[in-house]
Amino acid sequence: MNPLNRSAPALSIRQLLICGAAIVTLSMGVRHGFGLWLSPITMERGWTRETFAFAMAVQNLVWGLAGPLVGLLADRHGALRVLSAGALLYALGLAGMALAGAPTAFLLSSGGLIGLAQAGTTYAVVYGVIGRNVPAERRSWAMGLTAAAGSFGQFLMVPLASGLIDRLGWQQALLLLAGSVLLILPLAWGLREAPRPAGAAGGPAAQGAGAAIREALGERRFLLLTAGYFVCGFQVVFIGVHLPSYLRDHGLGPEVATGALALIGLFNVIGTYVAGLIGQRHSKPRLLAAIYALRSVVIVVFLLAPLSALSVYLFAAAMGLLWLSTVPPTNALVAQIFGVRHLSMLGGTVFLSHQLGSFLGVWLGGWLYDHQGRYDSVWGLCIALGVLAALLNLPVRETPLARLRPAAG
Repeated sequence: MNPLNRSAPALSIRQLLICGAAIVTLSMGVRHGFGLWLSPITMERGWTRETFAFAMAVQNLVWGLAGPLVGLLADRHGALRVLSAGALLYALGLAGMALAGAPTAFLLSSGGLIGLAQAGTTYAVVYGVIGRNVPAERRSWAMGLTAAAGSFGQFLMVPLASGLIDRLGWQQALLLLAGSVLLILPLAWGLREAPRPAGAAGGPAAQGAGAAIREALGERRFLLLTAGYFVCGFQVVFIGVHLPSYLRDHGLGPEVATGALALIGLFNVIGTYVAGLIGQRHSKPRLLAAIYALRSVVIVVFLLAPLSALSVYLFAAAMGLLWLSTVPPTNALVAQIFGVRHLSMLGGTVFLSHQLGSFLGVWLGGWLYDHQGRYDSVWGLCIALGVLAALLNLPVRETPLARLRPAAG
């Protein structure tokens, strides 16, 4: 047991949600604005869009690959150390991103360090604490509320980042953000957990981490959820990073892109919170299928409509409602099916698939643009994958595994 947690009191739900939401607001808020740096960095450094996009792709890949291990550490030793290390890595990565003068240094800082940092400061770690400390009947709501906080971070931080870039330049803006993520350090103390007796937290004491992951990978429902999450990552990271440049290519000013990303964040506050409420009362697999299908519909309408600032803002609002609304029902399903003893690790494993999709979406966007001069092919992939993800989630059943069900009679 982590010695820092020995004297930790039992977490109140209010304390957990306030600190967890604030942490996700900072970590996700900074992350959502990275697309604003694509044009200024590539123009000043003389790099291609693929150079920037590949670094962002590696960031998402490292985030995903580190997720299961980081989740295992948080499940075993508590979230405090993981969150603290993640905050320090985040600050170092943002500073390195600002100062890197060569593509390799930029890749190591923005891709490697920030990817590791995000694994330790975002949903998998925070949701593990929520799962262990919030009753099952309120878990989906609590996860939705925390995801909504991350969305508010996007709404808050994207305009702030854009203003900092305009007033101070892109390098100074990154350095200021590096200082801001250090606020995660004091907030992490609000997520210290009291020691848990063996066998508590939703699983038999005999089941170790290796057995838990083998059990999950042998369960068809886990694989379907994982495959659907790949699509989520592909869509949102492609749009988040490449939408500003797509709009610029079509003659719209940077203020339109800033407004669009902020609107995605604002409406995502609503979408994720409502998704948490709906998932608490209705079928989570059907909710996920509807979200993925609606994303494809929204993209089709956006591409067919005449492009203008108004159409961009309407697209951003609609997509915002669907942006991270997959997160609460997906994680709540994992907890409901497998229990919460290894929730951070299993959530990190599902999220690895999300980040593989993110890697492919952001890198492929840059690669195809450099080779074709347009984003049409990637938009088409977003539409097709959304339909596929909807079909994958429909067969998922919500019943817990047999070992977690109460005995009859």
